[in-house]
Amino acid sequence: MYPSVKSVTPTGDYVLDITFSNGESGKLDMKPYLDFGIFNRLKDYRAFEKVNVSFDTLEWEAGVDLDPEFVYDKCKKAVGFDEEQNSKATSLYSASLARI
Repeated sequence: MYPSVKSVTPTGDYVLDITFSNGESGKLDMKPYLDFGIFNRLKDYRAFEKVNVSFDTLEWEAGVDLDPEFVYDKCKKAVGFDEEQNSKATSLYSASLARI
């Protein structure tokens, strides 16, 4: 079972900041979908901004909604501070080993 959407905030350029029930968060870029079917309704940015959490997923006043699995799978997850620091440390370590 996928985590539920807990909050959503449009951030500009058809990107949504999303927080999930498991504590994860990320960004969902909707631009690639705006030319398909019902998503055309969201090309008007004023309509796009009218997004809300409905039950466990996203819904727009324009009558568009998304499957919660789609939202979770397509969302680019935010990297936590510890993961980011570990990644940088690993890169620095690997670079220093390469010089030896």
